Amino acid sequence: PSLSSPLYLSRSLCFALAGVRLSAMARGCASKLLASVLGASFTCLLVLVVDQRHPTPLHSGLQLRSRSLQSWRSPGVEEGEGEGEPATEQSRPHSASDLPPRSLKDYFTELSRDREVGQGATLHATAAPTPLPFRDDITSGDLFIAVKTTKKFHRSRLELLLDTWISRNREQTYIFTDGEDEELKKKSGHVVNTNCSAAHSRQALSCKMAVEYDKFIESGKKWFCHVDDDNYVNTRTLVKLLAQHPHTQDVYIGKPSLDRPIEATERISDNKVRPVHFWFATGGAGFCISRGLALKMSPWASGGHFMSTAEKIRLPDDCTIGYIVEAVLGVKLIRSNLFHSHLENLQQVMRADIPNQVTLSYGTFENKRNAINLKGGFSVEEDPSRFRSIHCLLYPDTPWCPRSGVY
Repeated sequence: PSLSSPLYLSRSLCFALAGVRLSAMARGCASKLLASVLGASFTCLLVLVVDQRHPTPLHSGLQLRSRSLQSWRSPGVEEGEGEGEPATEQSRPHSASDLPPRSLKDYFTELSRDREVGQGATLHATAAPTPLPFRDDITSGDLFIAVKTTKKFHRSRLELLLDTWISRNREQTYIFTDGEDEELKKKSGHVVNTNCSAAHSRQALSCKMAVEYDKFIESGKKWFCHVDDDNYVNTRTLVKLLAQHPHTQDVYIGKPSLDRPIEATERISDNKVRPVHFWFATGGAGFCISRGLALKMSPWASGGHFMSTAEKIRLPDDCTIGYIVEAVLGVKLIRSNLFHSHLENLQQVMRADIPNQVTLSYGTFENKRNAINLKGGFSVEEDPSRFRSIHCLLYPDTPWCPRSGVY
């Protein structure tokens, strides 16, 4: 019998009373012995009579355990199935004798398996979806592409750019030069005479960059991108690259020309200087700055401040940009190998990779001609920069591209 059954309780009480009487017998005298024995006998008889009126079959506990085993062995039979109708052979609960013997090890094994499955389903249901990569909603019209040049290169360099990539991006391209050229203005919609010196000095370069910055802030566009007059700009790839970054945040992206941070001396006062180290993106390959970052640069770049900032470190324009962004504002340069200058071996750029580059260049490298190695409808003499061949590769529908050329 179970610990809570009446039979067990009655028998326990009987033995307890008997023990009390025997204890009294041991301590008491002979006169109390007979009274104790009679009292104990009467009590046991009374308990047995009550126990016979409330019998607890021994097999009731077994039946209860059998039902528990049936419940986990027969999950296909739902509660309430066939309610109100006679039980069929399939819906009739099985008795303990109908079931094959099962061990407690099997029961707990299946119970653990169900728990693991339930936990796995919960984790799967609550797993967060993979976030999509960020993409800013920009077009080529959101770009402010500043091309720095000088008047002596208007024919030899700018006409090549006007025939190639600028022809597809006139509205977002701004040419910054140092002299008036009415013919150039007719070919390009945005020509800015900076009135800066035509010399290739630190002061002249910083003068032009100061004008570029101010014109960009006035334009209200989202991205400021600076290139030189020996760069080919693939604006389709440029838009894809910049769309990965929010223009309202601090973004400075380009390619450094050094393999280490530049070391400079920052002038604090007339008699005091301190060393500074920072990365900068070379202007020869081009770089871009978000509008959010450009606005933060204003105290050191707007108006005449850019010129005075450049004098503090006595470095040219692209280095001054890196100084303001990294050393002053603490924003790190985002390096991109999609920008290229004539300071690197351009023949290492493969033909299949050309459509994926942002800027390309030409010039000399280690005293040798340095240009993209691309075969096409133009000979090296006709197209020494290979810009025309690159343009026909990217835009084969250009009217002057040879139809028979294979690029």
